[in-house]
Amino acid sequence: MPARRGPAPNPSSVRRNKDHALGARKLSGRSGVGRELPKALGITTSGAKRFWMTWSQAPQTEDWMDTDWAELEIVTKLVDAFYLGDMKLAGEIRQRVGKWGATTEDRARLRMSFDKQVRGEAAQAPEPTSPADMDVELYKLLSEG
Repeated sequence: MPARRGPAPNPSSVRRNKDHALGARKLSGRSGVGRELPKALGITTSGAKRFWMTWSQAPQTEDWMDTDWAELEIVTKLVDAFYLGDMKLAGEIRQRVGKWGATTEDRARLRMSFDKQVRGEAAQAPEPTSPADMDVELYKLLSEG
């Protein structure tokens, strides 16, 4: 048996960081109805409109308050400017959507998870796609270089 370094662990020890300060979040995984994009925002690009639609219907919005929706409005304005060519906004947009759990890594950091049964049901119903779904603005933006 190898020699043990240091004192033996206390059998009744408790991990201090066991739960996140806000606790782990279990989301249903269902897309919500969402909110309509406010016309007063003056969003012009289809990319920003798609961004709003995606986030307004995301499972993360289940318990959003008015302040969260106001933040989505601000970020949608940034996304609109990004699609109009202001590439400097990419980092700011990424930082803000990361706080909502945009990527798998973000959700892990936020201790956010989705109900696997609901996710499985959603995966069984494929969404129709067509060439018209391709975002022409993004293609133009990326091919300008």
